[in-house]
Amino acid sequence: MSDGGNTARSDLRGGAGWAGFGLLILAESLRMDRFTAMGAELYTMPGFVPGMIGCVLVLLGAVLMLRGWRRRNSAAAAPDAPMPPVLNRRVLATLVLTLVYAGGLIGRAPFWLATALFVAAFVCCFAPPEQARSRRLLASVAAGVLTTIVVTLVFQYVFLVRLP
Repeated sequence: MSDGGNTARSDLRGGAGWAGFGLLILAESLRMDRFTAMGAELYTMPGFVPGMIGCVLVLLGAVLMLRGWRRRNSAAAAPDAPMPPVLNRRVLATLVLTLVYAGGLIGRAPFWLATALFVAAFVCCFAPPEQARSRRLLASVAAGVLTTIVVTLVFQYVFLVRLP
């Protein structure tokens, strides 16, 4: 590993950022009204799902920090390797796709269609480049359709939430 030192620093900083973001989400979910006066149970409280997501982000951030700490302490770290760019193509593609989905499609197109398009585009963008184009497109469309079906069913029948 030629850039082990920079990767270790990046993992430490990134992990701390994700853990901090997860703690912020967890704290805000705990501040949400619990509707206990209305007889709400733990699983029906509005902050339950965001709180679980916050906990997962804290856990994964801690794992990333541990990975960075281990790399930093390993002998394979090279201190003079150039720092990789923060905004690379994959990050930029993720940002663009997410902003188009959240800012452009949600609310303007049916949820099922917006989600199917988003997931299909995301899978297509990040599929292995050596994979045949027809296979990549087929896998992307299948992932989009299956994700939309599962998300819609879970939200409507498990969380009892009607999607837009």
